[in-house]
Amino acid sequence: MTTTTADSIPHHDGPTPAQIRRGRRTALLLFAVGLGPMLAATLMFYTGWLNPVGQTNQGLLIEPPVPVAQLNLQTAGGEPLQARFGADSAETKWLMLVVAGTCTEDCEQLLYLARQVNIALGKNAPRVGRAAYMAGVPADLERRWQEDYRLMERLRPVTGESPRWPAGVDPEQQPRLLLVDPFGNVMMHYGTEHTGKQLLKDLKHLLKLSQIG
Repeated sequence: MTTTTADSIPHHDGPTPAQIRRGRRTALLLFAVGLGPMLAATLMFYTGWLNPVGQTNQGLLIEPPVPVAQLNLQTAGGEPLQARFGADSAETKWLMLVVAGTCTEDCEQLLYLARQVNIALGKNAPRVGRAAYMAGVPADLERRWQEDYRLMERLRPVTGESPRWPAGVDPEQQPRLLLVDPFGNVMMHYGTEHTGKQLLKDLKHLLKLSQIG
């Protein structure tokens, strides 16, 4: 029987070992390009690595950072808050989250601070979202909400659960503004003792370090 050239070529049912290795290298490269800058930004912010003036955060660090899932919060439509974060999210952002018991004067001061800082970010404003969880809202604030804070999303507890806060944060005693990174980590918090200038400085620094989110 005559053997043709085509008969002499070996057939492969799947990728060769070389193709598998190339595929793995490509996947690792894509991961590094996509998430590497965000990981580096987090490391640089917490450690001062490559920063000649060292750690310069104005807010209070939460160490270790707390996953946003631990807060047991969801949107008005029932979406878990943690679904907004991570590599699989369609639109990953940083988040300023105001948390309070009944929203009195100190609480509204933080709502106002978050709004003004978001405006002051200018072209970077779309990279930072705003939300609030308040156990109680006075009638006057409820009436003014659409006019004064219509772009701030209102959150509520997950059905059947109570909110759980990071150590050092007790909204019933003192309202706080939590800063959540694009990975869904609650990393810092602020109160009425902080100024808008201080929060703006932290956000500008973080957004400069990380071009993702």
